[in-house]
Amino acid sequence: MDLFKGTKIYSIVTGTCPVCQEESMYVENNPYKLSSIFKMHERCKNCGLKYVIEPSFFFGAMYVSYGLNVGIAIITFLISYLIVGLSVLESFFALIGMLIILIPVVLRLSRNIWINIFKKYNKNAKQV
Repeated sequence: MDLFKGTKIYSIVTGTCPVCQEESMYVENNPYKLSSIFKMHERCKNCGLKYVIEPSFFFGAMYVSYGLNVGIAIITFLISYLIVGLSVLESFFALIGMLIILIPVVLRLSRNIWINIFKKYNKNAKQV
């Protein structure tokens, strides 16, 4: 994954600081540890970026989450209905199951995408 270091893709996929890409934004790296799914560090220990830029900053990530969930739903339905050959009702249940299983991952990805819209990588970000 180091091949992509310095790109927004790297920060989005790994959940690292969008400015220096050295530290994870999250206290717990495992998104399926539900007790700490939303817990983020206040600031990056490397460059000092404040992750919650303003109160309710990550409310905007709901729109990103909606788009990701629609994409997942479409792909799941098409694969289950057209490729696997399930009925419409069975495909619908597969879609619901996939969305439920991926909730923690989508929540984190949407936050990562949202903050990367507003911050960009700086290879010269100074260590605090």
